[in-house]
Amino acid sequence: MELLKQKIKAEGRVLNNSLLKVDSFLNQQIDAELMVKIGEEFARRFAGETITKILTIESSGIAVALTTAIVLKVPVVFARKRKTAIESTDLYSTNVYSFTKKETNEVTVAKRFLAETDKILIIDDFLANGEAALGLAKLVAQAGAETVGIGIVIEKSFQPGAEKVAAAGYHLESLVRIKSFTNGQVDFL
Repeated sequence: MELLKQKIKAEGRVLNNSLLKVDSFLNQQIDAELMVKIGEEFARRFAGETITKILTIESSGIAVALTTAIVLKVPVVFARKRKTAIESTDLYSTNVYSFTKKETNEVTVAKRFLAETDKILIIDDFLANGEAALGLAKLVAQAGAETVGIGIVIEKSFQPGAEKVAAAGYHLESLVRIKSFTNGQVDFL
């Protein structure tokens, strides 16, 4: 997706040759027009699939999941990283390690939001080691539902996430794929 590549080149900041900071347009400040274009692109790439819901993880995936859901006319469900005081015990849950934050979170979804009949499209902002995407797929499997695809905004291809997702048999669509970070610059595949 050329528009996204341009945005990353203009505003992305490479940190220590393994992290890309995109907080000016994707996950702290959100470029709404870009999110709409990303949602349209995911809808185009998964047009052949029957999708009943989109599943993401809080919080950076929500904006992208929402714009995709608007185009597809389906609801968004997001996995929580922290339980609330009013949270039910009737939850699907799994542990997900965050490469960026270097921490493991128990992520949960209330059982009432995922049904056996659901065809789920998983959407997330980054794919590094595949932990979040595969963790979300575990939640879908716990519900007896089907993961029809995984859509990623930015894939860091130099990390093993895409290989893990492919090995698990999921249809993966990444809008941009990064080959490496060299001297503070992003090299795309």
